[in-house]
Amino acid sequence: MKYELQNLIQGKGGTGKGDLIQQIAANLRTGKGAGTGNEKEEYTKQQEEKSLIAYIDEKALWYTGIISEYTQIGEGAEQKVYYDARKGTVIKTNDSIFYKYWEDYFHSLIVHNYLFSDTAYKFLGFRLVDENLFAVVEQSHIIKTEDVDLNDVQDFLETNGFRNTRRNDYYNDDLGIILEDLHDENVISSSNMLFFVDTVFYLTDKFYE
Repeated sequence: MKYELQNLIQGKGGTGKGDLIQQIAANLRTGKGAGTGNEKEEYTKQQEEKSLIAYIDEKALWYTGIISEYTQIGEGAEQKVYYDARKGTVIKTNDSIFYKYWEDYFHSLIVHNYLFSDTAYKFLGFRLVDENLFAVVEQSHIIKTEDVDLNDVQDFLETNGFRNTRRNDYYNDDLGIILEDLHDENVISSSNMLFFVDTVFYLTDKFYE
């Protein structure tokens, strides 16, 4: 599993919904590597975003849909959630505030799509709102049929190698992956099955070993 995820993060072996996400992550990785000639000078998110916008222009990755056509059904610190009644999906706009770099946000999408393919993200494009950059993704709309039990979530994750570190945060020792903020609005129980709809993954140095 770790080897497969490493390949996906490096832009290898992906198909379908993950391809564009992997391409963007690869471009961000390349840009960061060339972003400074001074190893001690930290490459900033502002520099990354400037390079990313140039890439968006070059590849025509601006989102062309009309967000106002959809019904807003949720909002958090990092994203807004809309319902597309025509397709029965949700549209999410995310400004990557939870991540040090945009690259980290796209890594999180890649890990999510690998681990939770039933709620995989499809990347639709980027949009600028009041000079703030947002990624726009689409996801299956899961209908809640009962309240989720966080003990069931913990049991499921521990069975799959993630140990609880505190409250709603987890860590996978074998993979070197952190999973944070997995509260009861980020997991939906439908017909007594768990669906992970909002995840925040971070890759640690151990992931690359």
